[in-house]
Amino acid sequence: MSVSYRKLWMKIAEKETSNPRVRELADVSASTFTKMKKNEYVSLESLEKIANVLDCDIGDLVEIVKKDNKKDRKG
Repeated sequence: MSVSYRKLWMKIAEKETSNPRVRELADVSASTFTKMKKNEYVSLESLEKIANVLDCDIGDLVEIVKKDNKKDRKG
């Protein structure tokens, strides 16, 4: 499994703000946003801060994506 922050980028656009502005208001490091751009894991604390700034739930920002396992596929 892996994570996807596609919902986060859509939420930022929906709120008509910018990544640097959200990062500043949430007091989250630039390296955290870099990790999210690469769909890498970040702390729950960081996600909570961002969710508070965007007035939403953490589930509105991140989703778990199942990796396609070729061994389990038939065909």
